[in-house]
Amino acid sequence: MRFQAVTDDNTGSTLPRLEWRDEFSVGVASIDYEHRELIDRLNAIIAKLESGGDRDEILDIIADVNTGISAHFALEETVMRAHGYDHYADHKGDHEHLLDDIRDIMDAVEDGTYANRKQDLAQRLVDWFLIHSKTRDARLHHKLGI
Repeated sequence: MRFQAVTDDNTGSTLPRLEWRDEFSVGVASIDYEHRELIDRLNAIIAKLESGGDRDEILDIIADVNTGISAHFALEETVMRAHGYDHYADHKGDHEHLLDDIRDIMDAVEDGTYANRKQDLAQRLVDWFLIHSKTRDARLHHKLGI
């Protein structure tokens, strides 16, 4: 299976976006729903980076997205611990990597350097999701049977 980002979403966007595809499905409706939400949240950050606006407005949306993603990760990590998942530390580390990337974006917005790094910042979010869903999440859901 090949995973890729949407780069032309008919909006004239120059930044990559994610789009839900059936190949992302793990076959569990509730988890697939949460992953669709995760895609929407990552795309919200990318859209705000592209459209710009007031610094506080950009930081607010990124903070809201970060909160939602953190809640999803906490739930997933609780399930992993409850099942004694053998790759818990690696999977959690990958979650922390995305949260670090989001904090980097917030730092870039705060210090005014994000405008010169929009493409890189957006691509980091897209790459994280594509790799994480294909590897870590696929293994987790296969191993736990959820």
